[in-house]
Amino acid sequence: MKKIDVFSHFLTKEYGKRFISMAPDAQKAYEFGRPAMTDIDIREALMRRHPDVLQILTMGNVPPEHYVSAQNAIELCNIGNEEMAELVRTKPDLFYGAVGTIPVDDVDACLKVIDRCVNDLGLLGIQLFSTLERESFAEPKYRPIFALMAELDRPIWVHPAAKMPSVDKGMFIWPYESSRFMYDVVSAGIFEDYPDLKIIIHHAGGMVPHFRERVRTIMDKHDDRYFKYFYTDTALYGNTPGLMCAFDYYGADHMMFGTDAPLGAPLHSNGNTNQTIMAIEKMDISAEDKEKIFYGNAIEMFVAPL
Repeated sequence: MKKIDVFSHFLTKEYGKRFISMAPDAQKAYEFGRPAMTDIDIREALMRRHPDVLQILTMGNVPPEHYVSAQNAIELCNIGNEEMAELVRTKPDLFYGAVGTIPVDDVDACLKVIDRCVNDLGLLGIQLFSTLERESFAEPKYRPIFALMAELDRPIWVHPAAKMPSVDKGMFIWPYESSRFMYDVVSAGIFEDYPDLKIIIHHAGGMVPHFRERVRTIMDKHDDRYFKYFYTDTALYGNTPGLMCAFDYYGADHMMFGTDAPLGAPLHSNGNTNQTIMAIEKMDISAEDKEKIFYGNAIEMFVAPL
């Protein structure tokens, strides 16, 4: 069965080089040190182990806004987005598409970058690095980003982030940050204003599926049903019971195959691709729903590959 991995990561060559030249401390972030994150030849060799999988690339978890000025972030994002688009164009047998990186500290410039990502470079959407170390993306100043993405009908990928090194290497703080991002979006009424907006949450929707009754009980300002407007991936490093919990909450139409490749496994591997596939295969759901998760939902959501 063909599969589209909607949440895999890469750090492009010139983007990484310029990033480190602007902010040497960024090199301490672990994703710069993983061979399959930065070396396309190693990445390709590992991906050949799963010829039925096409990846959608997102820029690795080193948020520009954590390390560089707003102006430098604009330059970095433009470089990285061009590299991502070129990578997809030259290796369509490996990559279904790529996602844009945006300079969120300058919203006006950010909107221009988004327009270029979608209309000039053919990228599938954008990625936000959600973190509690900065103000919430649900603040009014960021509303134009959500409005534009809704107008373009392109999804937003949300990756939790903490300035490296985080206290627990992202083990618990990241699911919390994802969940807090979701709470902020729901509480701010963003889905009420843009009901067709598509937001993809990493790692099976964070804490929300596990605390669904707590969410339902405590939410008072806004209907808790808006939490089900989010889409989520399957990046739980295996864990069929966890996937079933997410499936029971979001449903087959809002789950998509995602592995976190090449992370979550030994350095010289393609991440947990095989473990994720096996965990989905073990889910007690219909073959039709598995097809939706593996590729059907992605095909329906994303524009045709470059």
